[in-house]
Amino acid sequence: MILKYENNRIEMNIKYNKQLGEVIRFGIVGVVATLMQYAIYWVLVLWLNPTLAMTIGYAISFAFNFIASTRYTFRVEASKKRGAGFALSHAVNYVLQMLMLNAAIWLGVPKQWAPIPMFCVCVPVNFILVRYFLKVKK
Repeated sequence: MILKYENNRIEMNIKYNKQLGEVIRFGIVGVVATLMQYAIYWVLVLWLNPTLAMTIGYAISFAFNFIASTRYTFRVEASKKRGAGFALSHAVNYVLQMLMLNAAIWLGVPKQWAPIPMFCVCVPVNFILVRYFLKVKK
């Protein structure tokens, strides 16, 4: 009975450590992708409207994010199914980002700073969606 309890506890610790590792790796990839997207936006918004500037930054960040998320964050093989799920989760995230960005600008937040509150909401939502779609069993 004690041996079974110890095995269950060890299995729970392994599962916890694996999930914690995913969250940390997601954070690293997310920070790099977010900084990439924001830097591109910051430069382009000087010449383009905010929605177009964010869209271009998002597209470039999306490509990096898919490669890094499959290979590094969740350590799964890229497949058509995972790619489609990743694209779907990012389509939801993109719409949410555009709504929040434009709402922040409408509320008077300067266009250079408007992505900050957007990222605070969209990054955690994106983690949940991406994790679900990339971890779905084949």
